[in-house]
Amino acid sequence: MADLSKYRNIGIFAHVDAGKTTTTERILKLTGQIHKTGEVHDGESTTDFMEQEAERGITIQSAAVSCFWKDHRFNVIDTPGHVDFTVEVYRSLKVLDGGIGVFCGSGGVEPQSETNWRYANDSEVARIIFVNKLDRMGADFYRVTEQVRKVLGATPLIMTLPIGIEDEFVGVVDVLTKKAYVWDDTGLPENYEITDVPADMVDKTDEYYEMLVETALEQDDALLEAYMEGEAPSLEDIKRCIRKGTRDLAFFPTYCGSAFKNKGMQLILDAVVDYLPAPTEVDPQPLMDEEGNENGEFAVVSTDEPFKALAFKIMDDRFGALTFVRIYSGKLNKGDTILNSFTGKTERVGRMVEMQADDRNELTSAQAGDIIAIVGMKNVQTGHTLCDPKHPVTLEPMVFPTPVISIAVQPKDKGGNEKMGVAIGKMVAEDPSFQVETDEDSGETILKGMGELHLDIKVDILKRTYGVDLIVGQPQVAYRETITKEIEDSYTHKKQSGGSGQFGKIDYRIKPGEVASGFTFKSSVVGGNVPKEFWPAVEKGFKSMMGTGVLAGFPVLDVEVELFDGGFHAVDSSAIAFEIAAKGAFRQSIPKAGAQLLEPIMNVDVFTPEDHVGDVIGDLNRRRGMMKDQEAGLTGSRIKADVPLSEMFGYIGTLRTMTSGRGQFSMEFSHYAACPQNVADTVIAAEKEKKAAK
Repeated sequence: MADLSKYRNIGIFAHVDAGKTTTTERILKLTGQIHKTGEVHDGESTTDFMEQEAERGITIQSAAVSCFWKDHRFNVIDTPGHVDFTVEVYRSLKVLDGGIGVFCGSGGVEPQSETNWRYANDSEVARIIFVNKLDRMGADFYRVTEQVRKVLGATPLIMTLPIGIEDEFVGVVDVLTKKAYVWDDTGLPENYEITDVPADMVDKTDEYYEMLVETALEQDDALLEAYMEGEAPSLEDIKRCIRKGTRDLAFFPTYCGSAFKNKGMQLILDAVVDYLPAPTEVDPQPLMDEEGNENGEFAVVSTDEPFKALAFKIMDDRFGALTFVRIYSGKLNKGDTILNSFTGKTERVGRMVEMQADDRNELTSAQAGDIIAIVGMKNVQTGHTLCDPKHPVTLEPMVFPTPVISIAVQPKDKGGNEKMGVAIGKMVAEDPSFQVETDEDSGETILKGMGELHLDIKVDILKRTYGVDLIVGQPQVAYRETITKEIEDSYTHKKQSGGSGQFGKIDYRIKPGEVASGFTFKSSVVGGNVPKEFWPAVEKGFKSMMGTGVLAGFPVLDVEVELFDGGFHAVDSSAIAFEIAAKGAFRQSIPKAGAQLLEPIMNVDVFTPEDHVGDVIGDLNRRRGMMKDQEAGLTGSRIKADVPLSEMFGYIGTLRTMTSGRGQFSMEFSHYAACPQNVADTVIAAEKEKKAAK
């Protein structure tokens, strides 16, 4: 039986281009998993094994690898940095016990780092920080740690200091042991020597040692008191305190180096062993009742408990469907029958594999703390709980963001429909933030995603992996509708056609609801004018109409309905009559209640060299952007603005032209806001034209 205290389930996450995949490559090289290091810029890294990843030099899906360091087993997940793939980061964080947040030494805390950091805080994942790329122009370790404080509101516990900077970066000083690690110019990770701290850094090292010890000992009052009275703590005591503070998210041990040049990586691996928690040291996952609320019980990480696991990722590859599973409790053997508590169906485990990115090692058994893949599971989706059929349980499910952009697609040749349907079905199972629906009026297939890049990659995968050539329509924005004023109204549904008729009368108030409240219904009918058994039918009628607004047929947001009076007929009234009355009432009253079109507003974060700031701001203003913040850095400025999604199509091309290819941007959905009248009129007219054409 493996010793769980020697397990580390960790993720590597950061902004796009901060060096996550390169860091993963170096970890694999140092732990002996690979013998030749593949570079991202050559399209040869181990974890970026999709064609699209190799070409674009970005990570699209998270990849899992296992390796060993100093008798400890690491399950490492390399996650994407691009904002369109945050769902990959989110679901990876959900099943990890610790993480390495990688920041670029010159770029610092970039937009996507903030999103990922927020996700990690929500998931309460302990992290160490690695400030990478200190060999680059403009790199400044101290500036980045200051940004971690300011922008992320986190406390970096500085464990190493850089020796030299940019071209002269040769190694690091370990603050805790006051030793210098210096690498030679061969670029080989093992070619380093441990020496005394350089003379010009002794004072600085002492100063940071004091800060480190004081911060760490705050985790143990007795040690802190003794320290204040002049008693030096032992190295073991300091490490124990750092471990506790890291686990409680009080601070984040911070390291520096250059993954590409192989400098400083060993200290990070040691830090994973020393400070990141084992599976048994993390708060156990809560279990849920049938309504989806916590029931007070937990999935305790132990091999003696009944089997409990969470499926956190589905991947289709040349060997069939792979279901990535994090086992929280118990053991799993080849041939076992397990229950999917979401579908209520059992499945037999035929093959289990340990993943090495694109390769796999066959397993006969796995246990609590492991991250494995099961081959050929039938009806399992992301977020489903797998458990022992004798002890059914449900783990906390995953929540995924709603797509904000859609495109219409159709196969180039007539026979491609079925092929496209099968391929899209597999892709939707793999990525919960990618959705598909069929337009009822036109029969078109609509793909929905998190951004232009997200959908672009999906179309590319369909073409290359599944051989489906598509005709792609213009990107469409997910508009919404709402109301702006409160009205009181009445509606009667009466139908007499021989035999028993239908009758339902309702008096109601409709008013704008709280932002993001969706649809809320209450009844204040007294005296039985509308019997209680018909209230749910009235609610159902109103609710069923929320999917299609009166302006242009977009879903309606944030409406509050109160039923306060009405009338019924002893014979002719029925639930169906009141449901029809509510539907008619919705159609009658929404136009009177000041119906309004809403558009998705994106949180846009642009990085531009200093000499193009004016152009970029001017362009964002033309796109109806609202400036929120501007921050000057060493290599350029960061501009934050709220901009309507409809104005952001093709923005990357414009930005590159304006900044001679040096600008970067990322955006994520922020909120819905009212459309200006001229924009709303154009959208409504276009929708009406579309419907007329059909």
